[in-house]
Amino acid sequence: MSLPALQNSAVFYRRIINRFPQDFSLAFAYGSAVFRQTGSSQGHMAKNMLDFVFAVDDPVTWHTMNLIENRKHYSFLRFLGPKQISSIQSDYGAGVYFNTLVPAEDRLIKYGVISTDALIDDLLHWKTLYVAGRLHKPVRILLQSENGNLRSALLGNLKSAVIASFLMLPESFSEEELYLQIAGLSYSGDFRMVFGEDKSKVSNIVKDNMQHFRQLYNRILLECPQVVYKPQQGRLEVDKSPEGQFTQLMALPRTLQQQITRLVDRPGKNRDVEEILLQVAQDPDCGSVVQQGISSIVKSSSITQSAKGIATAGLVKTVSYSAKKLQKMWRGWRRKPA
Repeated sequence: MSLPALQNSAVFYRRIINRFPQDFSLAFAYGSAVFRQTGSSQGHMAKNMLDFVFAVDDPVTWHTMNLIENRKHYSFLRFLGPKQISSIQSDYGAGVYFNTLVPAEDRLIKYGVISTDALIDDLLHWKTLYVAGRLHKPVRILLQSENGNLRSALLGNLKSAVIASFLMLPESFSEEELYLQIAGLSYSGDFRMVFGEDKSKVSNIVKDNMQHFRQLYNRILLECPQVVYKPQQGRLEVDKSPEGQFTQLMALPRTLQQQITRLVDRPGKNRDVEEILLQVAQDPDCGSVVQQGISSIVKSSSITQSAKGIATAGLVKTVSYSAKKLQKMWRGWRRKPA
């Protein structure tokens, strides 16, 4: 008889991912069941659904194998077969296919499948900021291949989060303010933050996980020429001159630059991106423009991915999952001081 694995141990996670085809380029767990959040007890963590993302090189082959091993995880879409499931994954929403409310090791889990190429594209260019945004925050990496392009993209995504946050913060700010800004990037414009998510979610993520954020970002901040970082004081100072902001704007991911261009450029003028970003760098509302650009990316992907989720989860699971989200939102509202 085997001993039960501790609910947050490496053995426990290994037991879960061993239930799936093993052709992962990246597998990670994230969310409130993995990292403690403010106001959440150990008991609540053990009851929360565990969230995973699996990146795979060949989604058709992976879904073919998973349909053989775990057919019941899928909604009615399983009858369409692996090619159609892979098409739904890649062609709609944020390029992720989720199966939710799946029982595993006496817990409920949700797992999303994304192609390695789509993940790298999101990390580098913030096409949807859906998985890239999750990776701005601490996650538990369970498996990672030796894919050099993926490793480089993961680091580039963190650097982009820092640069975008610099543009939206004042000249001087605290380390906690930086991490609050970074953690909030992928929630900016997300319609679920209006209805379905705890409104203090970003603060809850950061306050109990400062050390995890430092592990992610400490080296990037120490090596970044755009900022003076004082780790002992927990303070940072960033270059807010037009020249400094222009350098930062030019380093932003491509999709965000394009969104900023659409916001600023008048119809018919068709100026190049560099000219528009130079104008934005001299604008006192530069940070606000960047914020609007990020919101437009997140809003679009959050709506389309959630709509896709109704089909991939099925009606019964969608209702059940939504009810759990609303319950968490209610708990967060009750914790707020009067």
